[in-house]
Amino acid sequence: MEKIKMTTPIVEMDGDEMTRILWDMIKKELLEPYIDLKTEYYDLGLPYRDETDDQVTKDAAYAIKKYGVGVKCATITANAQRVEEYKLKSMWKSPNGTIRGILDGTVLRTPVLIDSVKPSVRSWKKPITIARHAYGDVYSSTEYRVPNAGKAEIIFTGEDGKEQFRSTVYDFEGPGVLQGMFNKDSSIESFAHVCFKYALSEKIDMWFSTKDTISKQYDQTFKFIFQRIYEENYEAAFKEAGIEYFYTLIDDAVARVIRSEGGFLWACKNYDGDVMSDMVSTAFGSLAMMTSVLMSPDGAFEYEAAHGTVTQHYYRYLKGEAPRANPVATLFAWTGGLRKRGELDGNAKLSNFADMLEKASITTMNNGIMTGDLARLSESDDTKIVNTEEFLKAIRSQLDIELSK
Repeated sequence: MEKIKMTTPIVEMDGDEMTRILWDMIKKELLEPYIDLKTEYYDLGLPYRDETDDQVTKDAAYAIKKYGVGVKCATITANAQRVEEYKLKSMWKSPNGTIRGILDGTVLRTPVLIDSVKPSVRSWKKPITIARHAYGDVYSSTEYRVPNAGKAEIIFTGEDGKEQFRSTVYDFEGPGVLQGMFNKDSSIESFAHVCFKYALSEKIDMWFSTKDTISKQYDQTFKFIFQRIYEENYEAAFKEAGIEYFYTLIDDAVARVIRSEGGFLWACKNYDGDVMSDMVSTAFGSLAMMTSVLMSPDGAFEYEAAHGTVTQHYYRYLKGEAPRANPVATLFAWTGGLRKRGELDGNAKLSNFADMLEKASITTMNNGIMTGDLARLSESDDTKIVNTEEFLKAIRSQLDIELSK
């Protein structure tokens, strides 16, 4: 077939370790033979982030704002061990956090389901999408290790220099730890709009949960803003679509989720979404089968895998072992980005190709050809365990069948 043309580039953000290897394999085996791939490339690998003092991450985020669609490989978030390992100049912040902050984005994570891998929760029959408010809270908090007895206070001073609020957090009688965190009405409003729009686009119910009975200002602000935006902007459209917006406490939501059959969007604050997305992905099968998209309120999209850089597989790869990591989430980041690029550009061929590639991937796994992580979970008696390269080649064979129909 003639290669599919692209009119507008996708922002391509390369990453680290094993996923960087998978990234290159996917492009060479499943994308470049079929698409005249047009990207604006940014190397978000840790060495280059260090070389540019992390400016490359900011440049990539602003490029996503410019072009509307980005696809990101998994990256390392530096800790003390990584600073020593890579001889870094600084313990650079999470690239995901930087990009989310610039885009004011909401993270939506949805599992990829196949026939032979059944969810650990018996009642789950449909995917559960987690919407995570990717701004503020503990991820942007100020922390202090209290060394001795003393008084901790919250003080707010207005722009006119006048103190408007002062309250004692705790009178420490000895060492302890202190944390202060924040959020903004504007970011919460953006989060709410993205969630409601996504639920409408997918025609699925939407749940939202906080702990407003305990956090009577912080969490209650989220609750009130969501309710106001729903009533003012989306209530009529939800009723017309036959879907429901439902608010409950986070602990009640967890109980309801476990008893549900799935098939809804669960909106969570930053930390809750971080934890619950891993719980949902693991219960559905594997984090390697969890897709992730960052949506901004002004219509920019960034697609990535929900998992990290698959470090242990990378160390084995450096010793000469053939890659055996599951590439599905990374592959579906590409298909998500290509589909959205096609939608925004009116390029049906590109969007249809993304659909066919996803279908070929799922068919391949339903036919029993899968990497070891899925084979261990599979309830099928007819599975063939393959390495990453063999898996991608099997998908390509199935893709050629799909495209020839």
